[in-house]
Amino acid sequence: MQLYNFFRSGTSHRLRIALELKGLSYDYVAVDLRREEHLGAAYRARHPQAMVPALVEGEQTLIQSPAILEWLEERYPMQPLLPADADARARVRALAAIVGCDIHPVNNRRILQYLRQHMGCDEAHIQRWCQQWIGDGFAALETLLAQDGQRGPFCFGGQVSLADVYLIPQVDSARRFQVDLGPYPHIVAIDQACSRLPAFQRAAPAVQVDAAGTA
Repeated sequence: MQLYNFFRSGTSHRLRIALELKGLSYDYVAVDLRREEHLGAAYRARHPQAMVPALVEGEQTLIQSPAILEWLEERYPMQPLLPADADARARVRALAAIVGCDIHPVNNRRILQYLRQHMGCDEAHIQRWCQQWIGDGFAALETLLAQDGQRGPFCFGGQVSLADVYLIPQVDSARRFQVDLGPYPHIVAIDQACSRLPAFQRAAPAVQVDAAGTA
């Protein structure tokens, strides 16, 4: 497999975590969003939306991180990221969707670039924008996590799930936009628990090859 991704992309980070958790080897293909390599004809031919990530296996190219994560779960069921019980799967998917549907899409790079280039927003406005929507989503997540009396050290139950795969990249982004994490002790504790696992360590943005030279 080849993973076309960018070290700081939250959606790319999700895929790296899932691949590491499942013990799947892959070739890391860096697509530098800072240099707009994703907008070039070569990459657009692979991914018409000109977004990361894209996962290539054999002759097929998979796009959209939710679809790729579900494909990985079905194709490589070892180390499952979804519980066996249907009700539990719905809970995990809902936690993941708060990040994947409600927080991340309004804070990703193309939205922020539009705010900068077409709406005249400076970096202070960008930061407040991100803090607003991350804070709203984290407040809901924190409430749900606090209500779950059966939860272990992770988002659901006692094992890492798809919810953690979505949450940890968003925590990384929250820190980058200087979101105050003080009101979210359960989220912080989950981040700390995940950070002790080798799979999350190997998937972290700071250790990727294309992160060299960044602050």
